[in-house]
Amino acid sequence: MAQIEMQDVSLSYFTPKQETEALRGIRLSIENGEFISIVGPSGCGKSTLLSLISGMLKPTSGKILIDGREVSGTSPKVGYMLQHDHLFEWRDVLSNLLVGAEIRRMDRKKAERKALELLERYGLGGFARHNPSQLSGGMRQRVALIRTLVTEPDILLLDEPFSALDYQTRLTLADEVHGIIKDQGKTAVLVTHDISEAITMADRVMVMSQRPSAISAVYDIRFEEGDSLSAWTKRESASYNSYFSTIWKELQAHAVSAV
Repeated sequence: MAQIEMQDVSLSYFTPKQETEALRGIRLSIENGEFISIVGPSGCGKSTLLSLISGMLKPTSGKILIDGREVSGTSPKVGYMLQHDHLFEWRDVLSNLLVGAEIRRMDRKKAERKALELLERYGLGGFARHNPSQLSGGMRQRVALIRTLVTEPDILLLDEPFSALDYQTRLTLADEVHGIIKDQGKTAVLVTHDISEAITMADRVMVMSQRPSAISAVYDIRFEEGDSLSAWTKRESASYNSYFSTIWKELQAHAVSAV
């Protein structure tokens, strides 16, 4: 049984004057522990797809299932990492890591132990009492990911989490986050505009069309060197350029059709 399943999901926005069809007939199946990247033209509804999976939006038609149960609202099984870290400047790093646990009324001592363990494990052990303003952009995003992991979700939704960073930091952090998610054994869905990011982080890349959006193509990402490659070293693989070219052409076809 798939961990996430979308069955003929469509979404329309309604105003007194018109209906705008955003998504049409989305069919999507994601297995436990799988990492999926979603790319597509600007405004095609990639982030909307994450909002539907998270339960923050309800589809106009169709069903979304998590572990075989229809999504009817937000769930503790799902964690959401956004483009901006949204750390509270008046709280230190450790206190920021406990925000989600507080909202979900988790045991505070257990959550604090988890937070400190993850900080240590992922290279931020000495920063628990620092303020967010003392951290670099990449460190802040790592804290944001750890904050999401503290609540122990089964599924991670990542909405362009690196787009506000400079290119060098973005490359480094993508590699680190990919490693952390695989280390934790989480199911992940990443929305990104960056084809390289999509290819090097994911097990599958899904391309969305212009609105009303559907999934136009799905690419299984397999490297001859095996699964041990980091996100960074995948860029040096012989298969990388082929994947990039194929996905780029698919995206360009949608850009041309929209003109």
